[in-house]
Amino acid sequence: MTKSRPRITDEQRRARLATAHLLAPAARATTPEQVADALLALHATDPATVYLAVAARMTDPTPAQLEGALYEQRSLVRMLCMRRTMFVVPRDLAPVIDASTARAVAARERKNLLKVVGEQHGHGEEWLAAAERAVLVALAGFGEATAAELGGAVPALRTQITLSPGKPYEATPRITSRVLGVMAAQGRIRRGRPLGTWASSQFRWAPAEPHPDLPADDARAELVTRYLRSFGPATTEDVKWWTGWTLTDTRRALARTPAVEADLSHGPGHALPDQLDLPSEVAPAAALLPSLDPTAMGWRHRDWYLDPAHVPELFDAFGNIGPTIWWDGRVVGGWAQRPDGEIATQLLAPASRTPEAREAITTETARLAAFLGEIRIRPSMRTPLERRLAEGS
Repeated sequence: MTKSRPRITDEQRRARLATAHLLAPAARATTPEQVADALLALHATDPATVYLAVAARMTDPTPAQLEGALYEQRSLVRMLCMRRTMFVVPRDLAPVIDASTARAVAARERKNLLKVVGEQHGHGEEWLAAAERAVLVALAGFGEATAAELGGAVPALRTQITLSPGKPYEATPRITSRVLGVMAAQGRIRRGRPLGTWASSQFRWAPAEPHPDLPADDARAELVTRYLRSFGPATTEDVKWWTGWTLTDTRRALARTPAVEADLSHGPGHALPDQLDLPSEVAPAAALLPSLDPTAMGWRHRDWYLDPAHVPELFDAFGNIGPTIWWDGRVVGGWAQRPDGEIATQLLAPASRTPEAREAITTETARLAAFLGEIRIRPSMRTPLERRLAEGS
């Protein structure tokens, strides 16, 4: 007789989410490194997202704690990797992500850059390699430098390219950011402290230590195991989407993990053995999470924690989620910061309007406002609800 697959309910997945992703007050971390380890990778397209994702999950967060982890101890590493997205990851995981994902991203980015400078200026591999060596020489002299300072020291970085020629949005930027981005993706340079506040997107650059060279197949299997530890149970499509891999690479990596198959509400999935006997409920908790938060962006299939009816309000046209309010393992609303610093909120789900939920959400709103203080943020990917709340309309 064929043994049936274990079934894991949506209620069990939401209950695990509250503790595994540190959303419940009792589960909160004491260090940024603990948060990054629990979530595997922190979205870093918007610099503020890293700080707010960590702050929502720590007992007593301060920006200085995360700044120390990023720029002093360097226990957290910023990388361009999965889905060509910027992440902050634990230092011990960086070689795994480099071998499994980032190398291929860097190779594609460099190939695209060579194509552009070749077609528009006739430059080839030797020219780009010489420019990259010049950047490393300049950084060795500077220690740390801004993109503008590097552009002044390396003439090749001032080369202009034409983007979207003939279109109304045609632009002619310098290749400075493209070259530096490729070198960072290769692990040859890294982003140092930003200019201005911790919410700034303008970084200094510094030399980087290369990652250990790991076999790609081993690294992919390790990354999927770590993904399932943080986000499991999950489907094959979830893993493929989150990593940005081909279906073949995804299946091959899954086959090398200790995961077992389990039935989820929308089809077969994968779970680590210790995820098969999950509680069906935990004490409900509230959280205000930033745009592109790793929890909100952790799965391709989201119906078990996000009502599809709320997607048009909470996502932009490119599939990026804005700031969200969570209650009892579900997305129940959104928030935004107004120019005067006020945190404006709107609840979308009836379950979040109970006195218990409202009190918990009010507490988290005040905690977020206290963490931000005088800092003002605005997501780079704006959603309909976030924009309306920010503008007070």
